[in-house]
Amino acid sequence: MTTTANLEEIALNLKGRDFLGLVDYTPEEIRYLLDLAIELKRKQKAGEIYHPLKGKSLGMIFEKSSTRTRISFEVGMYQLGGQALFLSKNDIQMGRGETIRDTAQVMSRYLDGMILRTFGHRNVVELARGATIPVINALSDQSHPCQALADYQTALEHKGKLAGLKVAYIGDGNNVLHSLMMGAAKLGMHFASASPEGYDPAESSVKSSREAAQETGSRIDIVRDPREAIEGADIVYTDVWASMGFEEEQKDREKAFKNYQVNEELTKYAKNDYLFMHCLPAHRGEEVSEGVIDGKHSVIFDEAENRLHAQKAVMAAIM
Repeated sequence: MTTTANLEEIALNLKGRDFLGLVDYTPEEIRYLLDLAIELKRKQKAGEIYHPLKGKSLGMIFEKSSTRTRISFEVGMYQLGGQALFLSKNDIQMGRGETIRDTAQVMSRYLDGMILRTFGHRNVVELARGATIPVINALSDQSHPCQALADYQTALEHKGKLAGLKVAYIGDGNNVLHSLMMGAAKLGMHFASASPEGYDPAESSVKSSREAAQETGSRIDIVRDPREAIEGADIVYTDVWASMGFEEEQKDREKAFKNYQVNEELTKYAKNDYLFMHCLPAHRGEEVSEGVIDGKHSVIFDEAENRLHAQKAVMAAIM
C-alpha cells in the first residue's frame, strides 16, 4: 500500500533526475508519474492555476521535426508557469561542430531543464552526462518514453487499472515498441509483439524488459504471427511501417509488412472491449485500416492529448 510518506519519498527521489528511458525508473516511480499526470490533467480541465515551475526555463533541442512533441512540451511548460525555448539543430552551435558535452555544460548555466529529440540515443545519453540539469528524452532511435507514459496514462483512464492487462503491438520493432514493452514490464502488464522477419525489436531491449518483467510477474512474448500476438489483447497498438529516417525503405517495408495491417479481421482476435492506440502520425490504409483507427475502439486523440499531461508530470517532478 502506498502511503503519504512513500509518495513524499518518491517525489524527493525524482527531483533532479534525467528521464531518458523507463528502464531507469521503478514501477512505483512510473505509477507516481501516471497519477501525477492524471491530477495535472484534472487541474487543467478545471481551470486551476498551478505554477510549480514559475521562473524556470526549458531548452528544447530538435534534430528531428515534430508536431505533438514540440507543441505539448511548449504548452506544457507554459501551463506550469515556466517558459520554453525551441532550438533546432541549425539554431545552435551543436549543429556546427560544437561537442554535445560542451553544449550541455553551457546550456546548464542558462536553463533549468532540457529536452532532446534526436536520431542517435547516444546523443541524449551524452547530453545528460554533460549537463548539470535534468534532461528528457523526447525521442531517440532507441526509445520514446514520453509517448509510452502518455499511452499508459490513457490506458489507465479507460480501463481503471494496468496490472494484468495485455498489450499487443503489431508492426515495426522500433523505439515506440521498446518503450511500450519496458513500460508494460514495469507495470505488471503482459506484452506481445509481432513483426516480420528482419524487423524485430532490439534484443537488448527484449532482454532488459524480460528482466524487469520477472520482478512484476508480467510476460514478454515476441512472436511472428500477428494473430498470436493479438489474441485476448486489451490494448492493440501499431505504428507507421517506415519511421522518420527510413522513408527510402518505404516500398520494401510495404512488402514486408503487408500481412501486418491492423484491420477489422485481425482485431476480432482481441477482446471485445479492446482499445486501439497509435502514436501518430498514421497512414490510414497501410499499418491500420480506416475502420479501426476511426472506429469505436480508437483512443488515438486521447493519447495525443495525454502527451501534454504526461510530459507536464515529468517536468514538474524532475525540474
